[in-house]
Amino acid sequence: MSLIQYYGTGKRKTSIARVFLRSGKGDVTLIVNKRPRPFNEYFHLDSHKYIIRQPLLLTETENKFDVFMRVSGGGAKGQAEAIRLGIARALLEFNRELRPTLKAASLLTRDARIKERKKYGLLGARKAPQYHKR
Repeated sequence: MSLIQYYGTGKRKTSIARVFLRSGKGDVTLIVNKRPRPFNEYFHLDSHKYIIRQPLLLTETENKFDVFMRVSGGGAKGQAEAIRLGIARALLEFNRELRPTLKAASLLTRDARIKERKKYGLLGARKAPQYHKR
């Protein structure tokens, strides 16, 4: 028997999430930086848990899929938002008719804001040394 799964990739800041949705009863498996972690202990803030479950709640598919997530890089909030984008993209692979619902909630938009790099001659990305005449 072949395993039917739907795949989505999400990125946010420096976090990259690879998400697999498999038909099941709602189990969540999380691997962070190549280490398995318990979902409820790693994302202990309710806001992070809500961010991750948002696409599933919106499309009413929370108990239809087992979610397997592999995340690397970044902090907890960036990882949660990357997972959200990955789940939304995987749901699109499952059913294209969910697109208007996800698009209206702006869950399919990649947030491109990242940290600006430091430039040479400056103290930071834009901060310059104090100017003095003599």
